[in-house]
Amino acid sequence: MDELGGLVDVTTLAVALISVGGTLGGTLGGAVLSQRASREQSERADREREQERGEQALQAKRDLYADLNATARAYRVAARDAVQAAGRSESIDPAVLNAAKEAWADQYSQAQMALTKDVLEVASKLNRALGAGYSVVKQLPSSPDLDEAYERANAWFSGPMSDGVYLLRVTLRHDLGVEVEPHFEQTRTQMLAVLDSARRSLEHQLAAERVQVAGSP
Repeated sequence: MDELGGLVDVTTLAVALISVGGTLGGTLGGAVLSQRASREQSERADREREQERGEQALQAKRDLYADLNATARAYRVAARDAVQAAGRSESIDPAVLNAAKEAWADQYSQAQMALTKDVLEVASKLNRALGAGYSVVKQLPSSPDLDEAYERANAWFSGPMSDGVYLLRVTLRHDLGVEVEPHFEQTRTQMLAVLDSARRSLEHQLAAERVQVAGSP
């Protein structure tokens, strides 16, 4: 009976140990699974936040590019319209052109801190070209040969200046990945060179004209 009782006690103890072990194992296993689920949830939340930040950054970039493109176009159009109005002997409201000039200057100033090197190069050269166009309009009334001055101004805004604004738009679209052209870098370089050369030539003509006017009796 003692041996039988001892056997029963050992069996009972073994069952109890197995039960406790199972409980502890289940508890530990549950804790591990809970920690894993929590970690996966945290990682998923981090990925979602990172994706959201990326989308917000991309949208901010799109907004910046849209405003930069719009103000460049508005500036060119305002200057061209002023030239055409002067050619028709109509009165010109300087406030319209000045407002377009200031809007572009403000947008360009903000964009300089965010643009990539290639895009900034285009925007910078366009900025100088737009400035030359502004000088064309301001100097137009005092030109000694108005017909020649109007012809020069119209050629500038319908030619190099128009191409410059177009180049900015295409460059922005390429940078956003909206428009992809394998040889665009070469095209961009060529167009920039043409724009810069035309702008220097125009500035030389304007400077020579100012000297001529200043030397006139």
